[in-house]
Amino acid sequence: MLVLGIETSCDETAVAVVNKNRKILSNVILTQIQEHKPYGGIVPELAARAHLKQLHFIIDEAMKKARINFTDITAIAATAGPGLIGGLLVGVTMAKAMASVHEKPFLAINHLAGHALIPRLTDRVKFPYLLLLTSGGHCQLLVVEGADSFNRIGTTKDDALGEVFDKVAKMLGLGIPGGPVVQKCAEAGNSSRFLLPRPMLGRTGCDFSFSGLKTAVRFLIEKFPANRLTSEDIADICASFQLAATEAVVDRTGHAIDICKKNYPRINRLVISGGVAANTKLRRCLKTLTAAKDFQFTAPPIDLCTDNAVMIAWAALEKLNKEQINNKNDDMSFKPRPRWPLSQKNQLI
Repeated sequence: MLVLGIETSCDETAVAVVNKNRKILSNVILTQIQEHKPYGGIVPELAARAHLKQLHFIIDEAMKKARINFTDITAIAATAGPGLIGGLLVGVTMAKAMASVHEKPFLAINHLAGHALIPRLTDRVKFPYLLLLTSGGHCQLLVVEGADSFNRIGTTKDDALGEVFDKVAKMLGLGIPGGPVVQKCAEAGNSSRFLLPRPMLGRTGCDFSFSGLKTAVRFLIEKFPANRLTSEDIADICASFQLAATEAVVDRTGHAIDICKKNYPRINRLVISGGVAANTKLRRCLKTLTAAKDFQFTAPPIDLCTDNAVMIAWAALEKLNKEQINNKNDDMSFKPRPRWPLSQKNQLI
């Protein structure tokens, strides 16, 4: 089985070809950072136009790198939600058109499922496992019991962690994307200079909250005279913020591990995925946490944490392996969904 996957949910135009033996035949990603940089964030209409302009070139490049043609492809998959509706429409419409012309199955893939399942490709992780999915739009703790079975046990009450990284970067004039630039600045900073809140620290349950931390950073910046932040000040703010956010995530994840040990003893592994999973400070601290709690730790390669089409193609292969195609989510009538949760509600195991 060979699947062509398309990812256009935000500001990366990505196409990949993956086979059932976990071989990535091609992985092409075109970023739109330069187009959006003047605006300090992602402009949905610009993102959709860029996808529309470039997608067919990216498909051609991915297929050439994989050395295949459409007769070799088993199915065509696209991210169908959640995400920016304009971008989703571009990717889904293209996938449907190709599937129709070449008489191939079309598979609508949940972007979050792609993040959730990618460790099964990269690290051959077995079900079930505990997942920390943290990105620009989501921050959740889920039990992954199967390719289509997700039980959410914690989520953010307000902002996602990646969104807060982006907003802190914007407040400090560091540009986009926020996560990498904040992390880079933090490497040169003193994380103990500023005391910032650790939201939800010590509370029961596994939910997150980051809006208070974001506001605390804004108040801290406002204490400095206008345009008087030095490079040392910025580095220290980034380091202090990153430490506070990491300690909050570690605390909530620790609670989730304890819940799993009590209610689901078969789970002995924490997996982290999503764009914020590329943060090396967070990875190190979670690895320390899991070692202390006698849990295993898995993080995909950094280039497969951020948005990519490999995870979409792999999620489609998981569907094909379970013979889950031809359901209501995989026909030409499927409409992209800007909101498409993996699990509808928090539920303890």
